[in-house]
Amino acid sequence: MSYKTISTFLANGAELDATLPAAMTIAQREDAHLTACLLGVDMTPAGGFYMGASPLLLQETLERAQLDAETLEQRARTLLSAQTLRWSTESAVVQFGGLPALVGLRARFSDLVVQCGPYARDALPTQEAVLESALFEGQAAVLVVPEGRLPSDFGKRVIVAWNQSNEALNAVRRAMPLLRAADQVIVAIVNPPVHSPERSDPGGMLTQMLARHGVRCEVSVLAKTLPRVSDVLMRHMADADASLLVMGAYGHSRLREAILGGATRNVLEQSEWPVFLAH
Repeated sequence: MSYKTISTFLANGAELDATLPAAMTIAQREDAHLTACLLGVDMTPAGGFYMGASPLLLQETLERAQLDAETLEQRARTLLSAQTLRWSTESAVVQFGGLPALVGLRARFSDLVVQCGPYARDALPTQEAVLESALFEGQAAVLVVPEGRLPSDFGKRVIVAWNQSNEALNAVRRAMPLLRAADQVIVAIVNPPVHSPERSDPGGMLTQMLARHGVRCEVSVLAKTLPRVSDVLMRHMADADASLLVMGAYGHSRLREAILGGATRNVLEQSEWPVFLAH
């Protein structure tokens, strides 16, 4: 198993500059085909045009979005043509409310989607919408690269956040090509529940499965000595000198995490390292 189709969705120039080089590096490393989808997003809210408004106003916003998409595509083609890899580009115009359908359709046929962090200070609403659309509507694995920084030792030492959930197991399966290529994989378990099926051997069945795939792994059971699970994981990433975190995404609902917080959102907000997500 390997990644042969990699996609990235880019809606503005800063996001393109931050994300496309990282996506190209991953595609070259995996000998994969890279598809860059350049988006012109009409941010007019649904119902934003009152009855009787001039159709010219609607036409103008769509034409502006089309121009944005074409400009981004030209920039992307210039960057991609300078590299030795298989690639393609496409531009698309969509209203903000239509992002889930558009991104979901394209992401579902990708082995991996590469995006930059959606919660940086200058991030746009489209970045969070694209990330969630790829995970939920597209059922795709997403590699989130904070601020476009891909470490030189990317994937050499990997932390797997394991909590026995379906989301975490799906993330491990989707990340198998990266795990097999790693020098070391650490399965991190924060405060394993006393009455869980794995209480006598936390992470044992997972490491057995990984070992049969040729993954060199070990288990670290961590106490929750910090307020949030994400804080413990981030500290462990630094202590282990790791360069990639693999975790299940949104074990709680997106609405709950947006209001009350959650491990996925907290990690994406504070991580200095790439994060591999799957739902």
